[in-house]
Amino acid sequence: MKIRSFVVLIALFIGMTSCAQDKNPINMNHTYELVVSDLTIPWGIVFLPDNSMLINEKEGKMIRFKDGVKTEVQGVPKVYNRGQGGLLDLALHPNYKENGWIYFTYASSEGEGEGGHTALMRAKLDNDTLVNKELLYKATPNTTKGEHFGSRIVFDNDGYLYFTIGERGNRDENPQDITRDGGKVYRLNDDGSIPNDNPFVNEPNAKKAIYSYGHRNPQGMVVNPDTGQIWVHEHGPKGGDEINIIKKGANYGWPVISYGVNYSGTKFTDITKKEGMEQPIHYWDPSIAPSGMAFITSDNYPGWKGNLLVGSLKFSYMDKVVLADEKVVKEERLLDGLGRVRTIVQGPDGYVYVGVENLGIVKLLPKN
Repeated sequence: MKIRSFVVLIALFIGMTSCAQDKNPINMNHTYELVVSDLTIPWGIVFLPDNSMLINEKEGKMIRFKDGVKTEVQGVPKVYNRGQGGLLDLALHPNYKENGWIYFTYASSEGEGEGGHTALMRAKLDNDTLVNKELLYKATPNTTKGEHFGSRIVFDNDGYLYFTIGERGNRDENPQDITRDGGKVYRLNDDGSIPNDNPFVNEPNAKKAIYSYGHRNPQGMVVNPDTGQIWVHEHGPKGGDEINIIKKGANYGWPVISYGVNYSGTKFTDITKKEGMEQPIHYWDPSIAPSGMAFITSDNYPGWKGNLLVGSLKFSYMDKVVLADEKVVKEERLLDGLGRVRTIVQGPDGYVYVGVENLGIVKLLPKN
């Protein structure tokens, strides 16, 4: 009887393990190459036309990496490095080869109040020094809270500039109020001016740069290469991380609706849907703490074109998200356990480059 019971227990364990693997498949067949080593929190990555890489380290350093050598860029503005704030995302102007504009977001102490808030700047690079610096947007008021600065930057196919700012840990006031910064996706012209057709340009006291609102802390944003739509993912609380497709003037519900709860496990809302508020196309429960996002348009990874990649800070992997008609139909873990994935980009060579905290930047290699 003891032998029989032992066999039954082994069978149950194998069955439970199989079910767990089916629910969260972990693919161990992909390898990587460490391209840039010894980085702490590589928040933003862009590739320059001379094949060098520009990297934002959250602590406030901008690094140009070429031919195996790191050079610290001079002239970076003073950064408010606290909690989730610091030197954040990077983007190149669509016509960078002609005009040389580099855009970046960072936590800044400039302006009213103690502490900091998210800012957007553009500059040019001259002999590894930032020049012609222009502050395009500065959220207000500053606060000493260290949470939810955002922030990602993209240009759409029409040349408009989008960037995100989290609700700065103030869910009760900021995300649902269009007269306040925080918890928003913003849209500007490339010179920082307000587009005439922004949704709230005629609303009294509104922040005219707002494009959508009701967000918590969006740390992933990309342009869908097939539709041209802006896709964003954002952190929920305990549960309720979301992927959203951004619509002009739309309200994404935080914190009125949510699929998450407080970190203590208590509820802050009893509803997940409400008329006039957008539903996510996907949510994670439990939360994966998403950061970084990229669509695959390359043929370097057979069968992956059109898939979405999302980094997980909480579980230290990269999530391959398979889509069908804007629905998530499958997820697969990549680089499992390598480290907290902070940012993901597809390089000009068609390979995927991943910023991993306390490691560096790795290149994902296709299956053999």
